[in-house]
Amino acid sequence: MKGIGEFEEFARAGVGGLYRTAWLLTGDRHHAEDLVQETLANMLKVWSRVETPEAYARTALARIFVSQRRRRSWSERPTSALPEQAGAVGDVALRVALQGALGELAPLDRAVLVLRYFEDRSVEQVALDLGKKPSAITTRTARALERLRVVLGDDAVHLTAL
Repeated sequence: MKGIGEFEEFARAGVGGLYRTAWLLTGDRHHAEDLVQETLANMLKVWSRVETPEAYARTALARIFVSQRRRRSWSERPTSALPEQAGAVGDVALRVALQGALGELAPLDRAVLVLRYFEDRSVEQVALDLGKKPSAITTRTARALERLRVVLGDDAVHLTAL
């Protein structure tokens, strides 16, 4: 039986990766922290039954994100600027534009793209994480990418050329 010490060790080791994914999903530092905290709190409840903690955490994170965004009470909008990061000017512009464009997608579309392309997960893994069929993920990925292209418009070509 797994103990609380093992959970604390897992949480310390995995919080960075969970936070990165949560930030990509939410686009806001505070919301990302809340999402990670809720994920870990839910994991603690079932810790003794979790066989693969990393997979469980990623799945829980994605599902909690989608669930939160479906609630009518979800009305907060991030107002602070994105954290500054070292890199080329084009890289920063691309990141800011991409983050803004991702923010305009439906929560499930955003989750699919983040898991597929930023977390480099397979269609099958994303389907498991989100409780969908692989064919639904493939279709949603194609539609979400098309929507992203529409949202970015001419900026997409300009930004990738920088």
